[in-house]
Amino acid sequence: MGIAPPPRRIDSTPPPALITAGVIASELDEPIHRVVRVLATRPWIKPAALAGRVRLFDRRAIEQVRRELDGIDRRRTPLGQGGAA
Repeated sequence: MGIAPPPRRIDSTPPPALITAGVIASELDEPIHRVVRVLATRPWIKPAALAGRVRLFDRRAIEQVRRELDGIDRRRTPLGQGGAA
């Protein structure tokens, strides 16, 4: 009888590269606590996979988090008092 060999992958595309909240924070040059807060409070930014308790995101999440952080910063900075115009 023996052990069956592992199934062969039919398509040759590599598996998607998934990233953690820490990678998103470093790519956006933001403190991790801000990124984690956005990910925890925006249900539309969903993890692509879970590895134990670690949420893994695809590359689209970087732009989603960037937009959310920009929105937070715009609402927080009064008009005419610094910040990006």
